[in-house]
Amino acid sequence: MSRRPRTVGELRASGYRPRTVRAEVRANLKRKLAARETLLPGIVGYDRTVLPGVVNALLAGHDFILLGLRGQAKTKILRQLVTLLDDEVPELAGSEIHDDPLAPVSTWGQRRLEEAGEDAPVDWLPREARYNEKLATPDVSIADLLGDIDPIKAATRRLTYADPEVIHFGIVPRTNRGIFAINELPDLAPRIQVGLLNLLEERDLQIRGFPVRLALDVLFAFSANPEDYTNRGSIITPLKDRIASQILTHYPPTAELAAEITAREAWTERDLPEIRIPEPVRLLVEGISIAARASDLVDQSSGVSARVAISALELLVSNLERRALLTGDRPVLPRVCDLPLLAPAITGKLEMVYEGEQQGAEVVVRKLTGQAAGDLFRRLFPELEREAAPEGAPPGPYAPILAWFAAGNAVTLSDDQPFASYEAELARVPGLFDLVDQRAGGGAEDRELRAFWAELVLEGLHQAVQLARHDLDSAISYKELLKFQLLKPTRRGPRRGDVN
Repeated sequence: MSRRPRTVGELRASGYRPRTVRAEVRANLKRKLAARETLLPGIVGYDRTVLPGVVNALLAGHDFILLGLRGQAKTKILRQLVTLLDDEVPELAGSEIHDDPLAPVSTWGQRRLEEAGEDAPVDWLPREARYNEKLATPDVSIADLLGDIDPIKAATRRLTYADPEVIHFGIVPRTNRGIFAINELPDLAPRIQVGLLNLLEERDLQIRGFPVRLALDVLFAFSANPEDYTNRGSIITPLKDRIASQILTHYPPTAELAAEITAREAWTERDLPEIRIPEPVRLLVEGISIAARASDLVDQSSGVSARVAISALELLVSNLERRALLTGDRPVLPRVCDLPLLAPAITGKLEMVYEGEQQGAEVVVRKLTGQAAGDLFRRLFPELEREAAPEGAPPGPYAPILAWFAAGNAVTLSDDQPFASYEAELARVPGLFDLVDQRAGGGAEDRELRAFWAELVLEGLHQAVQLARHDLDSAISYKELLKFQLLKPTRRGPRRGDVN
């Protein structure tokens, strides 16, 4: 490996030519596209929607904004932009704003080059140091972003306030020749947004009353939530006009894709390897978020973050850990009665409308969880008969189960029951495991999964208004719905979200 140039003279002799950060990103992006490489690692579900918009904006040399609801990977996309930069670039050693050794823009850099000439030392800047990010808050000042006069620097260097070297640069100039991202742009005060106008259009920097104009080389990227335009602030019109591309993000269109994202982000690989989360359970967890995004009780303008499913899955694994340590069971798989314990991961992440607030967050979460379980039940098991069967017709698959409950029997299940007790309680229901073996599989080789399906049938019957469910502290009890109903099928289909 050849030695990297360490002086301006060596750098010039190597054939290096300055280029803008946009030209650099464009060149690397073209190379990756031609080689069919992954453009933004870890971004799932945007291949046909968001990513083409980002790629087109970068190829055009645009500053851009990602506009979408919470938990739609906006920040993750912004942070992945650094992978489109070169591994490292030369900078004039000692420069506060990473001056290009052959084309410095700061007064200090130009003076340094005049004094040292070809012997001016060169450092190499890694690409990770060329990305900076700022979370917009109302207290962010122009000095934070652009800079201000530093009286201490003026005193120690014996400079007058008329000398540009007394400037203490803010975070934007210190990202010169890199990528700068602002999250939640509308939260910036309007007067601070005005300070960005010159940066986006004229590409220069003005601080206080200095006549100096720094031609900064920065690629800007922003994120915003549509709710912010009305609730917490707005992007001023001239700034919106200067952001060349606006790209809309979205939630995953399917539960399978959402589960893939959650599996990437959630911490589920613990030090108890005999804990297993089957794929249908992962889909059930995603179903809670999907139900929330369609619920009339949840404020849809705020969105339902992907972090709901991520946090819920992590709590589910933790509950399985707790059960494994308490009971000594191995392996340990989820149960439907584990789902109420996911509420702490969900309640704080949902913004309720008035009706939802009146019912209470816990009640809403219980409805959403039950709806997700009911949806999974309907995908796997026979449809319930809604009309009375003709006389002489064979009984439906749920007849023996409902008859047993109609006789006054009940099943009580708990998340901390040893598996043997949990399985035995389910086995009391005649025909329950037979139905599972016929429809969902599992069998004796995976007794834990078989038991999960059996409990899901009971929950599905409850969601279909065929069984009553009573929550007793950490236990759940399934009983007959009403004595006068017995085996008589209801003529009304279940309403979306019916529980308890």
